[in-house]
Amino acid sequence: MLLYILRRLVLLLPVLLGLTLLLFIVARILPGDPVGLAAGPNATPELIAQMKREFGLDQPLPVQYWDYLTGLVSGDWGMSVFTRRPVFADIVEYLPATIELVFASLFIAVVIGIPLGLLTAVYKNGALDYATRTVALGGIAMPRFFLGLLLQMAFAAWLDILPLSGRYPLIESPPDYVTGLYTIDAVIAGDWYAFQIALSHLALPAIAMALSPLATIMRMMRASTIEVLQQDYVMTERALGLSNRLILFKYVLKNAMTSTLTVIGLYVSWLLGGTVLVETVFDWPGLGLYATQAILTQDFMPVIGVTLIIAIIYLVTMLVVDLLYGVFNPKVRYV
Repeated sequence: MLLYILRRLVLLLPVLLGLTLLLFIVARILPGDPVGLAAGPNATPELIAQMKREFGLDQPLPVQYWDYLTGLVSGDWGMSVFTRRPVFADIVEYLPATIELVFASLFIAVVIGIPLGLLTAVYKNGALDYATRTVALGGIAMPRFFLGLLLQMAFAAWLDILPLSGRYPLIESPPDYVTGLYTIDAVIAGDWYAFQIALSHLALPAIAMALSPLATIMRMMRASTIEVLQQDYVMTERALGLSNRLILFKYVLKNAMTSTLTVIGLYVSWLLGGTVLVETVFDWPGLGLYATQAILTQDFMPVIGVTLIIAIIYLVTMLVVDLLYGVFNPKVRYV
């Protein structure tokens, strides 16, 4: 298995190299002048030329790309024209908020979606099955930003039981930094008051992002379970007198999880890319909000950096999913 992991990691390098080249070219050929926007409407041509030299934008494109590529290896992901800060430092600052939101959403989708998928497969065409179909259809069809606005109106404006936006109250001090994930840091510190506050702020954006993957995971798990239940070995186990619960959780669940794992892995990338709207609606200080500000100011380097870090997380996630195939399906061999 170690050889398999090393081979997969080596194969990631040309993918990332091609992605950096594509992103760099697209960002440079798009119309716009980030230096002019950052300098302001009253900037002199001398000031704009000085800023272009400062950020290396006066060099030919091949030279700019080579400088960027060599900088990536040393941890230099370029400078933000708008914030005047290193892009890598900004990503390190904003990434934990996005990771916490994405994995909270995925946790909700998996913990609810997989059991519901099993139940609706066992009791297919029942009342629960029809109800979950309706919820799944609405969850997939409804835009996340619109669902976020509805949740804000219902739970923040009308019921006043959850905060409207933000990650933590401005008048409160977040838990001591360990991972950057406030809920985890609060648990590590044993500060349950901070955990409650962080969880209350996380709830609405996580639910808004979780509904669509929850619906997809539930329907995929249902279809896979129904298919596995019709296999000959399941019929044989029933004929041998094994209990339905044992058959379902020991044999059917493992085989039905294989295709569902692929969907879960794909949704990690989908959620990372989809945080832009949700983080903007909830004023969540993550990569999505950072990327939105960079796009509005035509700041190329942060956009490239955010896209690159999302790609890296996605590729690592798919590697983990491939490894988990061996856990749920013994037929898989890493050679």
